[in-house]
This record gives sequence, structure tokens and C-alpha cells, in this order.
Amino acid sequence: MKDQIFGVLQRVGRSFMLPIAVLPVAGLLLGIGSSFTNATMIDTYGLQAILGEGTILNMFLTVLSKAGSALFDNLPMIFAVGCAIGMAKKEKEVAALSAVIAYFTMNAAVNAMLVNSGQILDDGSIADFVIQGTITSSVGIQTLQMGVFGGIIVGLGVAALHNRFYTIELPSALAFFSGSRFVPIISTVVYVLVGIGMFFVWPVVQNGIYALGGLVTGTGYLGTLIFGIIKRALIPFGLHHVFYLPFWQTGVGGSMEVAGKMIEGGQNIFFAQLADPSTVHFSADACRYFSGEFIFMIFGLPGAALAMYQTAKPEKKKQAGGLLLSAALACMATGITEPLEFSFLFVAPMLFAVQVLLAGAAYMIAHILNIAVGLTFSGGLLDLFLFGILQGNAKTSWLRIIPVGIIYFLLYYGIFKFLILKFDLKTPGREDEDVETKLYTKADYNAAKESGVKGAEVSALITAGLGGKSNIEDVDCCATRLRCTIKEPAKVEEALLKQSGSRGVILKGKGIQVIYGPQVAVLKTNLEAFLQTAAADQVKPEDFTGISGKTNDENTNTEATVEKKEEKQISEKVIKSPMNGTVIPLSEVQDAVFSSEMLGKGFGVEPSEGKAYAPVDGEVTTVFDTKHALGLMSKNGVELLIHIGMDTVKLNGRGFDVKVKAGDQVKAGDLLAEFDMDLIKSEGYPVTTAVVITNTDDCEAIGEVKTGAVTKDTDVLTVL
Repeated sequence: MKDQIFGVLQRVGRSFMLPIAVLPVAGLLLGIGSSFTNATMIDTYGLQAILGEGTILNMFLTVLSKAGSALFDNLPMIFAVGCAIGMAKKEKEVAALSAVIAYFTMNAAVNAMLVNSGQILDDGSIADFVIQGTITSSVGIQTLQMGVFGGIIVGLGVAALHNRFYTIELPSALAFFSGSRFVPIISTVVYVLVGIGMFFVWPVVQNGIYALGGLVTGTGYLGTLIFGIIKRALIPFGLHHVFYLPFWQTGVGGSMEVAGKMIEGGQNIFFAQLADPSTVHFSADACRYFSGEFIFMIFGLPGAALAMYQTAKPEKKKQAGGLLLSAALACMATGITEPLEFSFLFVAPMLFAVQVLLAGAAYMIAHILNIAVGLTFSGGLLDLFLFGILQGNAKTSWLRIIPVGIIYFLLYYGIFKFLILKFDLKTPGREDEDVETKLYTKADYNAAKESGVKGAEVSALITAGLGGKSNIEDVDCCATRLRCTIKEPAKVEEALLKQSGSRGVILKGKGIQVIYGPQVAVLKTNLEAFLQTAAADQVKPEDFTGISGKTNDENTNTEATVEKKEEKQISEKVIKSPMNGTVIPLSEVQDAVFSSEMLGKGFGVEPSEGKAYAPVDGEVTTVFDTKHALGLMSKNGVELLIHIGMDTVKLNGRGFDVKVKAGDQVKAGDLLAEFDMDLIKSEGYPVTTAVVITNTDDCEAIGEVKTGAVTKDTDVLTVL
């Protein structure tokens, strides 16, 4: 359920992006137009001859100002259309037209109810008993003051109707109105009813919004700090637009009377004051939701970039410097922080935690210092120039940003440099030798995970075997098994999963375990990346059914396998016990995956102490994140999996202390790991350890297992 809510919120946030993208151009038009027609600015700089009233330039700038104002005045309609387009699955143009119709219809219905109730008089004036600010004009219709919430209600509702009815088939007599033609019809009917309902419901909602706005503004500087922290913390999830929009555009962000008109929302208040020549100082309470961005975007994050550059490896410093400089300049000029933030978000999350706290504090500091610089989209130099410098320090207190910004530059630089060096964080320029130096976006990060021994083709086969993307709720893995939660078990195609390389499938309710062996971690990573691509949406199980009548073993090129075996040097290899204790046949291990030899032949050990040793000379190939299992490759080519305990993946590493890492060379008898047997048993898990030859098929012969009491020096099994 939480995943579904999160997914819906992400889609809603993405649908907000289209109307939000209008804000920069609207702000630029309004900012340039209002700034250069401002009488105070013209008089201060003696520009009456060029920009004074009646000049051609003044008239042109007035047009720009009016155009920008028109966009801000009609944001509810813009949000209605934008949200409908963003949330509609197909035929988005129909959803957009339906949203326009529904928006007019809803407000017309509200207007009729206001007239019928006597709140709007016959001459169009508002009755004296109506609370000021509750009725406004939108798209030429007098209606309730719903702001962008009205547009969002229409946009999301119409999108839901569209997705439900755009393929509807009506009886033959009404067939002309089938499909997408039905959407504007049903939207009109529904939003007449919604408009009537809003007449009764919205005043209550509006009172709640005002109360919430009073609570937010009443918390003062602490509320500003909390707002800033939450907004920055939500950026990796793409939910920050959902969070900050009400503060910018609705009564949640406060309300204020400007030029005789009640204005709601921090950004709306700022732009209303910008267009009002009588404004002495912009409201810092209204600008608390964005003024702080100039501090960390123009000064702070560039300090972090300098720290990353100075800590880069000498041989990578030049390349890292060029990338970081371009990212820092983009951040400073436009306020686009993604190239910088995402460059350390995934490789060093602790740096992002620092960024969140410092950025949150910047919002609060700007509020405390009465800084009131507005913005259209983000806190870069362009917006600072238009809405801070051009408006004058008397109105904005923008000069206070500079000393605070210098302090922030030093803070970011010092903290980032210390943490990078202290914890050897792999920021740009500090990667391993075989890793390219680059700045990552979230898309880059996801794409980078797609490398591995299995590609998109296998991921597509697994997706189909699990019943398609829509049937997959969760993907995880342990040392050997892909563990998934599915919606409908009946849709699982075991034959397809076996064609993907699976050695077995265990289906229990809505949980499924697909057995692959030690390479499962790579398969899981590839599958997760594949499920995020558009290609995953196109995978249908029926498209894969019958692609081969052979089993997985039969699909193997027998001739190539023989050649591969002939290339290897045939020799005997003795496998020792990895523990002191008692060896048992693998068939007696209390786990069907091991006891049925799905993963290969081997043996089990009941340990007498919590230590695991190398059973062969060779290389450590895998150490699982949960530390309960290790993979080794002997010098003779035998691949071994040592799985300590049963279901101990659920301990998430508790009770395990691994002494080696992937790539280490070991000799038989070297200590690999220590584990707390009492802890494992107290959590209800057996300590029985499975030792499996995962490339059993490559072995000519495997001898009998020597069972009974053993030490780490006891020979247990011979492999040819």
C-alpha cells in the first residue's frame, strides 16, 4: 500500500512539472516588465527619458508585465490542463480539452450557487456579509477562491475519468459518442455536480487551509527551518513539487492584502507586491519559502564543488575540475542543483544529509534577516538580479545574502572536504581507476546499474515469467534466490523463469523464490533497472511462451560445453570442512533449495563454534551484503558457496563479522568469517551451514561426502 501511495505521489509530482515550467517565463515577463516600469527605480537612476511613462520602451515593458500577470492570474486553469495531461495514460489531448471544459463548468456551477444564495448580487457585486477574499474572479467567472487547488481538483479528477472511460463502448445508437468523445461529456456532467458540492464543501476546506497557514506562519523561524529541510530531503524522490506548491500558491503559505485585494500563497504575495508601486519592503514572511535558496545555491554548493575538486586524485583532477566547474556555474546562474547534488547523493549519502541540514538552515537564516527576494523557479543569479538587485536593497535586503553566502561557502567547503577525506568518499575524481569520472543524474545512476553478466534480455524473460511488470510488487534477493512479491500467483510462468537460467522456483502465496545461485545479486540489480525502463511496460508473458520447446539444459550448446570442458585441465580437488563440527549429507539440510540440490551438490555442517574457514586455496569471489554467505573459486576452477545458517539473510548482517572481501586470495584454513551462534539461534534460525559446488555441471565426478565429526583440516569431498 505504501509503495502504491508513493507511486501515485510521484506521478502527481511529475504532472505538476508542466504547469510549474510556466512559472519562469511568467516571472521573467512580470519581473522585467514591473522592474523597468517601476517609478522609484526610474527616478533613482534618472531614466525618465528612456523608460518614463509615455515612451515606447515603457509601453512595451508594460505589455510584458501584463502578459506575465495574466499567466499568474490564470494558474488554476493552467494547473487543470497540466495535471490532466500529466496523469492521462493515452490520448492526452482529449484529457486537456476535457479539463478546460470541466474547469469552466465547475466554476460556472459554483457561480450559480453563489448567486442563488445571495452572496453575489444581481449587479455582480459581492454581498456585505461575505468574508473578504472568499470570492474571486477566475477565467472571467466569479467563483470561490480555490486558487491552484481548484485547478488540481479538476486536472486530477478529469485524468481519472479519462483513464476510466476513454475506451468505453456505448450501444449502437450512441456509438458516435464512444471512446475518447465520451470523456468531455462525462467530465461536464461530473463537474456540474462537483461545482455544486464545492459550494458547500470548499468554505470548510478553506477555513482548514487558513488554519494550517496560520499554524505554519505561527511557528515562525522554526517552521521555516522544517519547511526547508523537508523540501530538500524530498528532492531524490521527486516529491518536493508536491510539498512546496501549496506554500507557494495557496493559503497554506499565508495570505495578505495587497493593493486592496486578498492574495494567498508566498509566491503570489511576492508578485502581487512586485506589481504594486506602493510596496515599501517585500514580505519576508511570504518569501520565507524561497529566499534562502540564493544562499546555498549561489554560494554553498559551489563551495562543495571546490572541496570535491581539491580532494580529487591528481590524475583525475583536471577532468573532475572541468565537470565540477560547469555544474557549479549552472547551480549559481540558474539554481539547477541536480548535477552537483546527484554527484554525491548516491556515492556519499552523508554529504546529502549535510546538504539537507545546511539548506534548511539557509531558509531560516534568510527569514531571520528579513531577506525578501522572490523567484520564479530556483534561486540562481538570474532571479537574484531580477527580483533582488533590480528591486533595490531597501525593498529586498538582498545585500545581506552576500556575507551569509560567504560563510556558507566556507561551511560547505570545510565540511565536505573533511568528510570526503575522513571516510574516503568516492566523489567525482576519487573513483577507482577503472571508473569514469563524470557527474551523475538520477537517470545515469539507474542506467549504470544495468551492467553485468545478464542483460535486458534476461531481465525481460524474468519479468515475463513473473507475470509482467504490473504483477510485480517487490524485488529482493538473498545469497542465491531472487525473492519477489507478486499480485497474482496464477500469472507466474515457471517455464519462462527456468529459461532465464533459474534452477528452481518456490511459490508460496504471493511470495516467490527463484533460484539462480550466487550471481543472483547481479540479476536483481539488472531486473530493478529494467523495470524502470519503458521497455518493461511492453513485456507480455504470452509473447515469450513457446519461444523454445527445450528446457534450459537442452538449450545449452552441448558441443560448446564439451569444448569448454576439454579446454580445462582435468584434476582432482579436495574440499575441506569450512568449520569445526559435524558434516551431514546435503539432503539433510532443512532447506528445500539446498537439500534438493537445485544449486548443486555439496554437504552440510553443524558447526561447534562460530568460525568459518576457507575449504580450498583460491579467491574470494563474492561477499554478500548481509554477510551470511560467501562465494569462492578454487585454483582448479571449482565454484563454492558457503551459506552460514538457514534464512539468516533476514538478520541483515547482525551477528556476522566477515574478515575478507571480494578479490582476496586465501589458502585452505584461513579464517573467512566469525558468527554469533547464540544470536542466530535466539532469532529462531538454524546455524546449519550449506557448502555447495555451484558449477556442479562442469565437474566430471564428485566423490562421496565424508560425514561425522570434523575439524577445519578434515578432507570432506573430492571433486574431479
